[in-house]
Amino acid sequence: MTSAAPVILLAAEKESAEVTDWAARIGWVVGLALFVALVYWLMREGWKWRGTLQSDLPELPSAPDDPGPATLTMSGRYHGSTTAGQWLDRIVAHGLGTRSRAELTLSDAGLDVVRPGADDFFVPAGALREARLDKGIAGKVLTEGGLLVVTWQHGDRLIDSGFRSDHAAEHTEWVEALTNMINKTEGAR
Repeated sequence: MTSAAPVILLAAEKESAEVTDWAARIGWVVGLALFVALVYWLMREGWKWRGTLQSDLPELPSAPDDPGPATLTMSGRYHGSTTAGQWLDRIVAHGLGTRSRAELTLSDAGLDVVRPGADDFFVPAGALREARLDKGIAGKVLTEGGLLVVTWQHGDRLIDSGFRSDHAAEHTEWVEALTNMINKTEGAR
């Protein structure tokens, strides 16, 4: 029994050491906070710089007063716009880089995108170029076919805009309707 007593004493003596260097710890926390703030500021400046580089993009069209009856409607999310064919080249000018909820309405006049909390825009039927199902757009990757991507002409640029419906089964119907509209418009040119 005498041999067990020193083991118990050794176990009782093990305690964590007192923290005595509060100044060093506070310095590290403040330094880390400043580093995070610097990184955030640099990201924000990069976003603003990208907007400056894309300042040649014309203002976005707004919906006509009477676009006609709705062919299709969809509620979901707007995930952003990129230069067509370059799914990582995000366009941020005129609020196109802002993700948001979206209400899409397709009519004979074109595609109306209403975004609460962000700038709405309208894509005239003559500007629509392609509709497809895809798996990603800058900053958002989904399963194959999980994203409705609409390609449209704005000024001298082709733009891909990505949408995700609250009901993904609607995507195929949208691709068919947009493709029919594009073919009809191209036939009229």
